[in-house]
Amino acid sequence: MKDHDERKSLWQVTQTELTNGFYENDNFVYCLICNETFTKGEIFQHNNHLYDAYKMMKIHNEDKHGSMLDYLLNMNPNFLGISSTQQSILKLMAEGKSDKEISEVKGISCSTVRNHRYKLHEYEKQAKLFLAAMDLFKKKEDFMKSEEPSSQFYDAHKTATMIDDRYNVTVEEKKKMIARYLDQNGCIKQFPAKEKGKIVILREIASNFSPGIHYSEVEVNNVLKKIYSDFPYIRRLLIEYGFLERTDSCSEYWIKE
Repeated sequence: MKDHDERKSLWQVTQTELTNGFYENDNFVYCLICNETFTKGEIFQHNNHLYDAYKMMKIHNEDKHGSMLDYLLNMNPNFLGISSTQQSILKLMAEGKSDKEISEVKGISCSTVRNHRYKLHEYEKQAKLFLAAMDLFKKKEDFMKSEEPSSQFYDAHKTATMIDDRYNVTVEEKKKMIARYLDQNGCIKQFPAKEKGKIVILREIASNFSPGIHYSEVEVNNVLKKIYSDFPYIRRLLIEYGFLERTDSCSEYWIKE
């Protein structure tokens, strides 16, 4: 269905949509985290109450994901542009803890906590100006028709375990890598040696699994066997690069959200 082909990634939504945790088109409301969908105009029953698509999406987000703030604060801190220390302190601030309580939890002085508060406040101001500048730049870029396909980047998946220049891949480069390393059936012709190629190919392989479904190790192996002979290696990389998650016993695997 065309409407579902228009689903957005985390990087494509507006600031308001990111804050709300959902986006919409003419017919559907989509969860930004897991792409759960509710049809506009329909009424949904939940705990003996009836709700429209928007209210049902709010209930879904609270029940399944807690809050958008929790979700964002638990992402790789590099996505937020802060250090892991700043992320941990920001989490404590979000819990409503005072500077004294945070200093006790982190084993640092209250003045250090205040310094972190100040830096985070400065980051917020800088981010607002930067977003405004980029918005104006993109409008100018659209007007000038200057953006080339070679300059459009293939964004990192939102569950990436590391963020560095290995994600410096354009959409054009991604297409060439897929054509080079995968056949028409999505099977690996040759597994790439370079990190950029590995990430692109692993991301394609991960698309064989559906979000929200838990797979046994046998089921995962059966899928991967059809793609590459050394399927245990691919399975390990899918975990290592943040595409799949598993239980400690390795009895269940699922798409990492």
